[in-house]
Amino acid sequence: MSTTSEQAFEYGFLLQIKGEAALAAALNDYLTTRSYLAGFSPSQADQKAFKLLHRPPDPQHVHALRWYRHITSLQQDLNPDSSMKGKRVQPQWSPPSGTKVPQLRLYNSLTRAKELFVPQNGNKVTWYSCGPTVYDASHMGHARSYISFDILRRILKDYFKYDVYYCMNITDIDDKIIKRARQNYLLDQYKGKNPQASQILKDVLTARVPFQARLTSTTDPDKKQMLERLDAAITGTLQPLRAALESKAADDVVEPLAQALLSNAKDMLSDWLDGQFGSEVTDNSIFSVLPTFWEGEYHKDMDALNVLPPDVLTRVSEYVPEIVEFVKKIVGNGYGYESNGSVYFNTAKFDASPQHSYAKLVPEAVGDQKALQEGEGDLSISADRLSEKKSPNDFALWKASKHGEPSWDSPWGKGRPGWHIECSAMAGSILGESMDIHGGGFDLRFPHHDNELAQSEAFFENDYWVRYFLHTGHLTIAGCKMSKSLKNFITIKEALAKNTARQLRLAFLMHSWKDTLDYSPNTMELVVQYEKFLNEFFLNVKDILRATTDITGQFEKWEAAEVALNKSFLDRKSAIHEALCDNIDTRTVLEEMRQLISQSNSYIASKKSAKLRPNRMLMQSIAMYLTNMLQIFGAIEGSEPIGFPVGGQGQDVDLESTVMPYLSVLSEFREQVRKIARQQEVQELLVLCDDVRDITLPELGVRLEDHEGLPTVVKLVDKEILLKERDGKNKLEEEKQRKKEEAARKKELQEMAKLAKMKVLPFEMFLAETDKYSKFDETGFPTHDVEGKELSKGQEKKLRKLFESQEKMHKEYLLKKGVQSSEAKND
Repeated sequence: MSTTSEQAFEYGFLLQIKGEAALAAALNDYLTTRSYLAGFSPSQADQKAFKLLHRPPDPQHVHALRWYRHITSLQQDLNPDSSMKGKRVQPQWSPPSGTKVPQLRLYNSLTRAKELFVPQNGNKVTWYSCGPTVYDASHMGHARSYISFDILRRILKDYFKYDVYYCMNITDIDDKIIKRARQNYLLDQYKGKNPQASQILKDVLTARVPFQARLTSTTDPDKKQMLERLDAAITGTLQPLRAALESKAADDVVEPLAQALLSNAKDMLSDWLDGQFGSEVTDNSIFSVLPTFWEGEYHKDMDALNVLPPDVLTRVSEYVPEIVEFVKKIVGNGYGYESNGSVYFNTAKFDASPQHSYAKLVPEAVGDQKALQEGEGDLSISADRLSEKKSPNDFALWKASKHGEPSWDSPWGKGRPGWHIECSAMAGSILGESMDIHGGGFDLRFPHHDNELAQSEAFFENDYWVRYFLHTGHLTIAGCKMSKSLKNFITIKEALAKNTARQLRLAFLMHSWKDTLDYSPNTMELVVQYEKFLNEFFLNVKDILRATTDITGQFEKWEAAEVALNKSFLDRKSAIHEALCDNIDTRTVLEEMRQLISQSNSYIASKKSAKLRPNRMLMQSIAMYLTNMLQIFGAIEGSEPIGFPVGGQGQDVDLESTVMPYLSVLSEFREQVRKIARQQEVQELLVLCDDVRDITLPELGVRLEDHEGLPTVVKLVDKEILLKERDGKNKLEEEKQRKKEEAARKKELQEMAKLAKMKVLPFEMFLAETDKYSKFDETGFPTHDVEGKELSKGQEKKLRKLFESQEKMHKEYLLKKGVQSSEAKND
């Protein structure tokens, strides 16, 4: 190529080459050793060579391809009208091929498989979750769902950046609530009448007759065990009261016994009172006191667990008109029927419809009458109620209220909602004809969620009321089903008394949300150790970042160690993203985080052993990433960029930034004092410095870590943790001292026993053993056993060794004694 008409290269040899591929290869070889981009217009040789090629050379022929592209871009020079004559242009850009990006998949109970998550409306996600039936304290079984869904919700919202609209219900109308409310009301009335001790005894004995009949007929082993325990407690307090009344004991003796019996028999007595007088309870307000109280306790528990409140909370008692309208439309669509004031869902007619299918979640459970009756409720499975149905598989949409039950007006008469219809009507009112996600516990799949699906799709006349059904796994207690009868029933408050909300959340994060979680001391010990592992890393990074440096000094050169750690960091982040995309697998995420911290700890240790500071920016990046992930999971509250908050929840000031300057001054002063004390050998000062570290500062939530040849590390740690560490250390020291003293005593006893044995004269050692030997020679050596038989050669040889050994020990004793006696005379 040239700026003149001079030929840039001899192209004649190209004419002799057959095949365009060979032609391109020859041209590439030729151009390898020549300049071919020197000019700003193509020469005649360039143009003639260019015409020999009908397409660009293959990318492997780099020089030929580059030449070809350049000539192509300059072809406009041949156009006399071109205003761009002679101007260089950019070469063609080669885009990267890229890699496959993981996409979020969720385990969908509707397909029993992990499905690609695709919201119905862009980035918006509508989610309905079954809330609690509020008639008692929330327990760890409830926490299994609520914490798990809180984690999933936070990850969808804060990690995947979906706009999540979360709705949850409170069931405050239910057979369990009705029965418990009546029982509580009737028992309170009974107590309010201040019955005499004799009346209490009489009523308990009367109530015990049906109770024991129930005990005898119960086949469920857990329930039977619970009833047997209750019966034993009643028996234990019943007999003393009966004896006291028969002996006409004083009131101050009788009354405490009567109250103890009333306390132990309250469940049995309230059940009996309900059977006698339950139908007389007619005031609807009585049935709202119990759920209102336990709903308040539930919200307190959720706040203590750091579970986010729902965007919308619905109560059944507030949606009765909507429920009535919902039932009317189902009946109008032909899928419901009225019977004796109740309304039932016609499962056979629904299932026969081409558009619908009954029991989408657990089709194999259709016909399970035990499960169906549990879904109907204890007050709704009497023979007359069951006979109202066209099929045993049908379920109640609206229940005609009996005496002693709350009631609302409806086209079918006074009644109350069925259990399943409540969620359908409330979710439909808030989220419409279809939602993205519906969540609940695994045991709600059938009949509750299958019936929800059926009646909702019957109402909306569609087959897509729920797109993704998520069910959390069971929770076991040390491998066993949680049950009051097994005495392993643990409320959320009881769990929080043993472990923090963060530790409970970490336990859930360490398990798959859809599988069984075993809550046990072993599980929680692993969690505590993991939390400590995280906290120590954050504290170490904070210490690294506290080292003084100027604004440019924070940017340090990366050596091979930093490059390697950063590569691992990027790999771990990718693995964490893949795990979250894979059905939000937090168990794998926490393991990847553990590996990242372990590698970071190794890096820090290697730097410190070389008396070098770890790279600030790299350690800060890793710690901030891990902190952010834990904040997303709800395991860290607050906005601290690194680590767990110090000073507890609700701390208004940044305790660390406030007190750390003063602690640093104290630490440096203490180091100088220790240095002088070592130089001048003032042991008392060293002891005082240790006391400041080991006794004084832990009480304030401060830990000092002394490292030989390095500055003391200052860490702010929760006071309770430090005091537990100190107590544990003291116990180890005490145990160590105890074992040392025990070993010394043992050694002393052995020495005393040895000395006592050494004192024995050889000829006396066998004479006392008349239970073994009957005759001895003149030296005291045995010759015959206890039966008078002469000892064998083998026995004699064995005893002779013992005899000679005793002779040797006794001589040592005499020699030692003689030396001591001689020393005493000299003194």
